[in-house]
Amino acid sequence: MDGLSAAASIVAIVDISAKIASLCFQYSVAVKDAKKDIDRLQRAVTDVKNVLEEIKHLLDRQGKPRLSTTHKLSDSLEQCHQQLRELEALLEPGKTHRAMHRLGVRALKWPFANKQVEKMVASLEKYEQTFSLALQVDQTGLIVSVDRKLSLVDKKTDNLLSKIDVVKLPIAEGASFDSHMEEHNARCLRSTRVELLDQIMEWAKDKNSKPIFWLNGMAGTGKSTIARTVAQLLADNGQLGASFFFKKGEGERGNASRFFTTIVTDLMDNVPGLTSEIRKAVDANPALSHKALKDQFEKLLLQPLSQTAPLKVLRLTIVIDALDECERDEDIRAILQLLSRTKALKPVSLQVFVTSRPELPIRLGFRKMPDGTYQDLILHEVSRRTIEHDLTLFLEHQLREIREQRSLSPSWPRRDQIQALVELAIPLFIFAATACRYIADSRDNPTKRLEVILRYQSASHVSKLDRTYLPILSQIFDDEDEADKQRRISEFQDVVGSIIVLESPLSISSLACLLQISKEDVRCRLDSLHSVLSIPDSEDLPIRLLHLSFRDFLIDPQKKGKSPFWVDKRETHEKLASKCLEILSSPEGLRQNMCKLLNPGTLRSEIDERTIATCLSPELQYACRYWVHHLEQSDHRIHDGDPIHLFLQKYFLYWLEAMSIIGEAYKCIHIINRLRALAEVRPFFVFHCSLYTYLFAVKYEYRFKLSS
Repeated sequence: MDGLSAAASIVAIVDISAKIASLCFQYSVAVKDAKKDIDRLQRAVTDVKNVLEEIKHLLDRQGKPRLSTTHKLSDSLEQCHQQLRELEALLEPGKTHRAMHRLGVRALKWPFANKQVEKMVASLEKYEQTFSLALQVDQTGLIVSVDRKLSLVDKKTDNLLSKIDVVKLPIAEGASFDSHMEEHNARCLRSTRVELLDQIMEWAKDKNSKPIFWLNGMAGTGKSTIARTVAQLLADNGQLGASFFFKKGEGERGNASRFFTTIVTDLMDNVPGLTSEIRKAVDANPALSHKALKDQFEKLLLQPLSQTAPLKVLRLTIVIDALDECERDEDIRAILQLLSRTKALKPVSLQVFVTSRPELPIRLGFRKMPDGTYQDLILHEVSRRTIEHDLTLFLEHQLREIREQRSLSPSWPRRDQIQALVELAIPLFIFAATACRYIADSRDNPTKRLEVILRYQSASHVSKLDRTYLPILSQIFDDEDEADKQRRISEFQDVVGSIIVLESPLSISSLACLLQISKEDVRCRLDSLHSVLSIPDSEDLPIRLLHLSFRDFLIDPQKKGKSPFWVDKRETHEKLASKCLEILSSPEGLRQNMCKLLNPGTLRSEIDERTIATCLSPELQYACRYWVHHLEQSDHRIHDGDPIHLFLQKYFLYWLEAMSIIGEAYKCIHIINRLRALAEVRPFFVFHCSLYTYLFAVKYEYRFKLSS
């Protein structure tokens, strides 16, 4: 067989393999009782396809005569091609295809018995091994013949040859305690929280302690600061297994979609031998990271940990902060129920340290655990004397730094002023931290700002959160007439209201584009809010909440009609949904061939990130990901002929393309199901949405997963 005929045979097999894999995907969607057989056959066909693509790539790069072993595959290639043609004919729905259109995709029936699948898979595995061996022999020959320079071997084939044991799972960026996003957040000040930290560390060391420690407390009592400190102490002692810090409004950190994959990624760094077990699980089910939480827990965490054999018994702790900030109550309960099953794990023993507010879903989740599974500690019920001591040390330290930085009098602040701040703060550490940021602001006199805060000392009717945030917000409207005040209230609700309900933080530039206002207006509205928002100097870095309690304060339903700062959450979501649709429908928004690709068959992995960033701005990517979420939260219903209906008719397929490009293809079917729940439109339109999504999944999603 010469080089040209080898390449032609390989291309033919690759094409038919892709079609069979696509057919298998259709069956997996429609057939419930043959999932394992379908997945096994799909993987076997895909393995053959992947190896032959590597061979074709090598043929194209190195020249035909130099790959002597590959050229001897004539009979094997022809036999493999013949088997795949027969398999395609058996899988092709035929008459059943017409029934699909009448009755829906569930009309498909899997044509093979289990033993038939086993026989086909065994045959395909032999072909895959034959092709793989030929590939490796030719690769090795090339390496030796050209002065052993690996640079002549393509990176993909080099990886196949070296078999590097690396597993890449999708993770929630910034969720680990030592991530860049968390590194500047507070740890406990020395000599504070001493008894509490000692108690937690003793629990972590005690072999007979309960497997879960739940630290709960009201908003602002310092749970996250304690969690970061505990994680650091455990890491220093070699006891930290993994960490996940939930944070509402921070993309995947605000939900459970990447919780277990992030935990497992951390554990692979700390448990010898775990990586190879995870690889086996992922190879057996490449889509495992997108499966139900139960499947992820059992196949990525529980089973691999049970099968590892470290040289010594390992006792590790997982730190989970702010579980109450996880988006769905059902996911919170599932996480707690699954984590309770780590109790009997061996030889790797896992403990779990959890912090949260005492919200109902979490309380119910703990109550359903077996006796002896957890111990808890209520943070805001720690003795007043202990809290007062720790707050005093914290305020003295922070105010001393302000005094030195601003060259204030050695007598500032007075002892009675510090004590007054302590009384105002108890038991909220967030009050003390926010007050110190406000006082330290270089745009004003610290002495005057301290006096502003202390004015609230005698206001007994004011809540703790009011005392925390009203001194900062009240200055926004100082010395203004009524017309200016109303304008600034409206601007505050547009800008700050949007920031606190965004699903993922945006920069000043992107927020201005999304809201269709100037960057100067956004910056002016934020200029006096550095005490409650993290506002970078760069207009291209995201604005973040410093603490979720600020959001709680602004959307508190009891403040409706009473506070100029009250934000109507539903109305804000409605505005954001509208703004998202406007940007998606704009000339710079959704369109065919978003990245201006020359080849319509380009794989997602072949599009570089710079091209994506250039063609899809951050605000456009945000709108693609979250317009449906904002629509849901606004309680809007979709009717015939309304703007949502018209948008879907015109831009639906372009939106699917954009979601693929930004790596969110796997979410599309779930999002469309949520969208359909909001629809009050003609049945045929709902059907077409479903059909388009189904075709998209078959044509794009599978290929993007393979190539990413």
